[in-house]
Amino acid sequence: MKTGYRERRIATTVVYHVFTFLLACVMIYPLVWMVMSSFKNSNEIFRTAAKLLPDKFSLENYRVGWQGFAGYGFSTFFKNSFIIAGLSTVGAVVSSAVIGYGFARIDFKFKNFWFACMLLAMMLPFQIIMIPQYIIFNKMGWVGSYLPIIVPQFFGQGFFIFLNVQFIKGIPIDLDEAARMDGCTIYSIFIRIILPLIKPSLVTSAIFSFMWRWDDFMTALLFLSDPMKYPVSYALKMFSDPTAGSDWGAMFAMATFSLIPIFLIFLTMQKYLVEGIASTGIKG
Repeated sequence: MKTGYRERRIATTVVYHVFTFLLACVMIYPLVWMVMSSFKNSNEIFRTAAKLLPDKFSLENYRVGWQGFAGYGFSTFFKNSFIIAGLSTVGAVVSSAVIGYGFARIDFKFKNFWFACMLLAMMLPFQIIMIPQYIIFNKMGWVGSYLPIIVPQFFGQGFFIFLNVQFIKGIPIDLDEAARMDGCTIYSIFIRIILPLIKPSLVTSAIFSFMWRWDDFMTALLFLSDPMKYPVSYALKMFSDPTAGSDWGAMFAMATFSLIPIFLIFLTMQKYLVEGIASTGIKG
């Protein structure tokens, strides 16, 4: 009886892992295909699309792609992306932590109402608000600069606020009361006690914020018109020209390059990412 149960359990485990491995291969195949295609010449990419490995590995696409277009090198676009993603991440993480602390620890009028409004705003697709945003920022004279992309991040992001609220609620209120007895204000409690304890939540917010801003194409398309200010996500589109010819090899090469910062962030910060999400789910 025990032997049969053990055999069924082993068989189930083997089937589960084989199925998971095959599913992972299907999901990662487009990424691997893109990376391998970046080493092919443009004619070979679609002529031998079913063939994963190139006939001959070449770095020509990386050289051509890095030169960019119209006199603008991809070093400029990477710099722009780091500026946008870096400043936006700082603004989103800091402001969301402050607002989350207010919702979790401070009593004020209509708190539940404003929290519900924040949740509703978080659920709105960007496509609904992008036209009103464009009209407002255009009247402010911000269109054509980074301000419409970066400044809104300094007023909190719904998902990060909710994440911080759930995490802070899991911290015993006794710590706040003990700090007040020692003469701490709400500001010093937030800086000295809350912030160190919500480090996983802050890192999780930073990872998602940087990734979203780094990959953001729509806001750059809406608000930027000067190629000198294009981020990588928008600059990659310039390699595609349906009316003439598209340099797919250079596009895949630069797209592969653009994945490196995100890959390094997940590689080095995955411990905090898992801890932040798991701890928030348990404490929430």
